[in-house]
Amino acid sequence: MKNLFYKGRFIFIPIAVAAFVSLISFAVMQLWNHLLPDILHVTAITFWQAMGIFILCKILFGFGHKGGRGWGGRGGAPWMRHKMEERFKSMTPEEKEKFKQKLRERGACGPWGRGHDHPFNRDWDAFDKETEAKPTE
Repeated sequence: MKNLFYKGRFIFIPIAVAAFVSLISFAVMQLWNHLLPDILHVTAITFWQAMGIFILCKILFGFGHKGGRGWGGRGGAPWMRHKMEERFKSMTPEEKEKFKQKLRERGACGPWGRGHDHPFNRDWDAFDKETEAKPTE
C-alpha cells in the first residue's frame, strides 16, 4: 500500500501543479480581458499569454513570503531570527553593545541615512527582554 502511494504521488503532484497554474492563468486572462482593455486601452490576451504573464510575475516578484514580516518589520526569515536570538543570548553586555554599534555603523549607508529610523537603531531593549524571557530548550 505504501509503495502505491509513492507511485501515485509522482503522478498526482505534476497534474495538480498543472491544474493550479491553468486555473490561475485562466483567472489572469479573464481579469485582463474584462478590465484592462477598457481602462488602459490594451488588446485582449490569450490563455498562453496569461500563463506567460503569471510565470513572469512569479519569477520577478517571487513565490510568496513564508513567515516573518519582511523588510521594515521585525523578523525576516524565522530561521535567521532564531539564529540571531541564540547568538545574542550568549553575548556579554559589552559584546552586545559592540554588536549594536557595528550594526548601526553598517546600516548608516542605507536608505535611512545616518541617525534616522533604521531597523537596527530601534527595539534593542525589547529584543533583549524577549531573548531573556524565552525559556531555554
